[in-house]
Amino acid sequence: MVQAAPTGHVPVMAARIVELLAPALAGGGTYVDCTLGLGGHARLVLEACPQARLVGIDRDADALAIARERLAPFGDRVALYEAVYDELPDVLAEDGTPHVQAIVADLGLSSLQIDRRERGFAYSVDAPLDMRMTQASGPTAADVLNTYEARDLARILRTYGEERFADRIARRIVAERATEPFTTSARLVQVLTDAIPAATRATGGHPAKRTFQALRIEVNRELEALEGLLPAALAALAPGGRFAVLSYHSLEDRLVKKAFAAATTDTAPRGLPVVPAEHRAGFRLLTRGAERPSPGEEADNPRAASARLRATERLEAAA
Repeated sequence: MVQAAPTGHVPVMAARIVELLAPALAGGGTYVDCTLGLGGHARLVLEACPQARLVGIDRDADALAIARERLAPFGDRVALYEAVYDELPDVLAEDGTPHVQAIVADLGLSSLQIDRRERGFAYSVDAPLDMRMTQASGPTAADVLNTYEARDLARILRTYGEERFADRIARRIVAERATEPFTTSARLVQVLTDAIPAATRATGGHPAKRTFQALRIEVNRELEALEGLLPAALAALAPGGRFAVLSYHSLEDRLVKKAFAAATTDTAPRGLPVVPAEHRAGFRLLTRGAERPSPGEEADNPRAASARLRATERLEAAA
């Protein structure tokens, strides 16, 4: 069983991640953790692959500081960069490493972001409505709530939160902010609870869950960043290189599934007796569909419950 780090962080599906990536790092090479967080996956991969080095990326300066301290025993095997993961090509150029042997992206919130109430990600505690993964810049969740028109609020709630009552909630938010701007999560949670029909509140999970997800995705442009990361990561893999992605909701998983399906499918017209080399798929799937955490892991680490894991490998014949 994977043990919690001193911070209380338990990396999701860690043993399976190591199992998938270790063969590509058996002879050394570079492992990229696009979402370093507190360094849980990175530490385990570096321990399992003693000849590998790490390029760690995270947009959260607080997380990077903790990860730097935790990974210090690995010395010059570790290089850390403050960046958003769709900036992978720029990071690899700065690192002088155009092609790598393994990449992981754990798209969930880090334990640091969830547990520090002042970050505003959790709807279970009253906190400032921030939700920025990069705290130094960009609009906050409060900015979105207080400035977006009703139709734009409804759009992000429907698109990013898959909220069936998006229009109703958006109208209620606009009406409430006219009295007093939104600043903290408790008031927003109350507004959301009042806006959603009682019958749905009893069976549909926490009434704030989908709205908080939508706001977080909008504030951090998460799906845009993922759409940029996927082709960049596939292009950065050396032959035999492997890419694993952990997603936590259907919007993310759908993008990963689509990108991996395209990469692992021949592009030649059907019916050809032999597929020309230039039309052969450059990758193969390492997972059958999306893998789930075991019941035991879900019991030990409830934050893993919604995780979906997909992985692919660049074929040796591909340039």
